[in-house]
Amino acid sequence: MDRVFYGRVRVQKATCFLFFHEKGIVRNLIHYLKYRNQRQIGDFLGRWYGEILAADKALPALDMAIPVPLHPKKLKIRGYNQVSGFSGEIARRLCIPHREDLLLKSTHTQTQTRKSRLFRWEQQPPAFRVTNYSDLRGKKVLLMDDVITTGATLEACVKALKRAGEIEVYIATMAVVP
Repeated sequence: MDRVFYGRVRVQKATCFLFFHEKGIVRNLIHYLKYRNQRQIGDFLGRWYGEILAADKALPALDMAIPVPLHPKKLKIRGYNQVSGFSGEIARRLCIPHREDLLLKSTHTQTQTRKSRLFRWEQQPPAFRVTNYSDLRGKKVLLMDDVITTGATLEACVKALKRAGEIEVYIATMAVVP
């Protein structure tokens, strides 16, 4: 997972829970979570992966967990952020604050699931912004998302978070497209 971000942005460690295959059970789980209002799937995966991460002695003490946010328009349409339950449960298992208020999506974009890496990389303005840099300075942050395809979304989030100054970013996702 670390190689996804190598030479693009500095992350301390990147990890994922599952592999996402086009014709697999993980794809079905994620699609039900995102598009069929099955929020309990995110909670379940977060509890399960949170237990694994809590037992990982190589993971340092983290200061907070931040889910990748949705743009307010998409949040209104979907009714929830599919990453929130997952990240909230992991935060509970790690006994750290779950901060959904620090990172906002400021640019409304169409779904990027079918876009190329070049298209995602060339996106015009920064899509994410931080609301309070002082809450991040000097912290170890666990940034979480649902699926990594090219890593462009997480890269944009890391760049926004790094504007706070000295910050260590760790990444955990539900799944990765191999």
